[in-house]
Amino acid sequence: MVCLGNICRSPMAEGILQDMARKSGLNWTIESAGTNGYHSGEPPHPLSIKVAKANGIDISGQKSRKFVKSDVAQFDRIYAMATDVLDEINRISGEAFNASKVDLLMNELFKDENRDVPDPWYGTEPGYHEVYALIHKACEQIIQKHLNPEQKKYA
Repeated sequence: MVCLGNICRSPMAEGILQDMARKSGLNWTIESAGTNGYHSGEPPHPLSIKVAKANGIDISGQKSRKFVKSDVAQFDRIYAMATDVLDEINRISGEAFNASKVDLLMNELFKDENRDVPDPWYGTEPGYHEVYALIHKACEQIIQKHLNPEQKKYA
């Protein structure tokens, strides 16, 4: 899960998908990163923490990190929160970029529409709730794609 600063959208996405995967019995490693590295080592934004916690997910222990070229080889799937982030992933990755592994998160909900997850950074708390809801729906789609038919009955 990758956004610009790794303090608003991608930490929520990491927490949401990790929680869903665990509850679905999927043994996945989920991480998040930012393309700019301005907040490296910092916790998520206080409103990201608050909104996640209100939904039963604790992301307060996460620390921001910069997306690096080796992430392309390390992870099976990389989701960008926005098109500018996707462009930066491509630039940072250089020749290691693998388009079959990288996509916009919202393409899970809106196939090939290349929609962005809005950045709530400059907004107020309601914007964080809206972003959380969007990310949650996209993560549900990811989980559903990976469950076998018997598991889907109970998810």
